[in-house]
Amino acid sequence: MADLATLTHLRRARDLIDREYARPLDVPTLARHAHMSPAHFSRQFRAAYGETPYSYLMTRRVERAMALLRAGVSVTDACMAVGCTSLGSFSSRFTELVGETPSAYRAREHQAVTAMAPCVVKIRTRPVRIREARSSPAA
Repeated sequence: MADLATLTHLRRARDLIDREYARPLDVPTLARHAHMSPAHFSRQFRAAYGETPYSYLMTRRVERAMALLRAGVSVTDACMAVGCTSLGSFSSRFTELVGETPSAYRAREHQAVTAMAPCVVKIRTRPVRIREARSSPAA
């Protein structure tokens, strides 16, 4: 397990991803914010958070894109607004995390979400990799 100082530095990089998800972020940039080498940062991030920095970044981007799509923004505009430059890669990752294509998600009714408090919406709509959801036991 990482020590408190390491976790503090990792949290700094994770906070950067949460704030600046639409910016072009790469592992060397994130590692600089965590005051670590890129390789060490990637290993420590995965050990602390259970996923790679890139995977965490893409999950945040998909999460933000879901909100935009629920608001009626086009798939292309949502893709670009969250910092993805390839519509194909964005659509593939979105489908992997959400279980349906961005177009299908946008077209679906989201009436229940509008009745929820924003903090509940964030938790209930957080994307989870489909293969992880299938492998975890039902609650």
